[in-house]
Amino acid sequence: MVKPLDFEKPIVELEQKIEELKQFTAEREMDLSDEIKKLENKSSSLKREIFGNLTAWQRTQIARHVDRPTAMDYINKIFDNFIELHGDRLYGEDKSIVGGIAKLNGKPVTVVGHMKGKDTKENISRNFGMPHPEGYRKAIRLMKQAEKFNRPIVCLVDTPGAYCGIGAEERGQSIAIAESIQKMSNLTVPIVVVVIGEGGSGGALALGVGDKILMLENSIYSVISPEGASTILWKDATKAQEAAEALQITAHQLKELNIIDQIIEEPLGGAHKDPGTTAENIKKAINLNLENLHEISSNDLVEERYNKLRKMGDFVAHSN
Repeated sequence: MVKPLDFEKPIVELEQKIEELKQFTAEREMDLSDEIKKLENKSSSLKREIFGNLTAWQRTQIARHVDRPTAMDYINKIFDNFIELHGDRLYGEDKSIVGGIAKLNGKPVTVVGHMKGKDTKENISRNFGMPHPEGYRKAIRLMKQAEKFNRPIVCLVDTPGAYCGIGAEERGQSIAIAESIQKMSNLTVPIVVVVIGEGGSGGALALGVGDKILMLENSIYSVISPEGASTILWKDATKAQEAAEALQITAHQLKELNIIDQIIEEPLGGAHKDPGTTAENIKKAINLNLENLHEISSNDLVEERYNKLRKMGDFVAHSN
């Protein structure tokens, strides 16, 4: 059993009491249904109170939860006939980026996403969801192919950031990220981006240029991690909670800033509590947005995407 997050402990303790009481009534053949019902109502109320008032740091913890569904979890639940494609045709295969061809409601689409592991072994294999340059070049290759065959693109973003090791830098990490951003900016097919977990720095932005940017409500999207920001600003990584609030990294904050277009609801407690329902919510959101985007011409898609990017970070200068 995965250790509960700190703020979840009161809920876990109450649920344990409920289970103990149920076992006690079964063993003693007693009717304590009223008492159990009261505790269950209390548990439901406590969940709504806690999960309805999450801080930015608490949402960060949920976004990083070890049981949170991965890109492949959603691909298998949302799309049909997924065929994964490998390699960048230049250096090699990067397992931290998955991508390929699939069908969504019978129509072909190209799907690309960051991929984390479910355990230590898989995380090592997938480099903890931190892509190398060849991962981004694979993504570019698949997106060019999508444009050639007029397939819409769906990107699933979930990465702490691009890998910053020596090998990645030697093979052109920053160039690969820049080329991915440039290519996505000019694609003539619809692009829907969904932040499903962590959206970290340029590693996320490399797959984050879309006509519509969606976020699961407990995902995060930021130029830097809270730990990294606190280390830079306060020389103290323990102030990550303060940094998370200052960075405005949550879906609701980013919606208010017009950085994203839509928040996708998660089950109470996070996507890992009910991956099936979460996948259905994502599928509905992708379908709706692609239907709307299909009505826009290719030239207008590119122009509107450009204007969307230019408006990010707008500010009003006040003269003294």
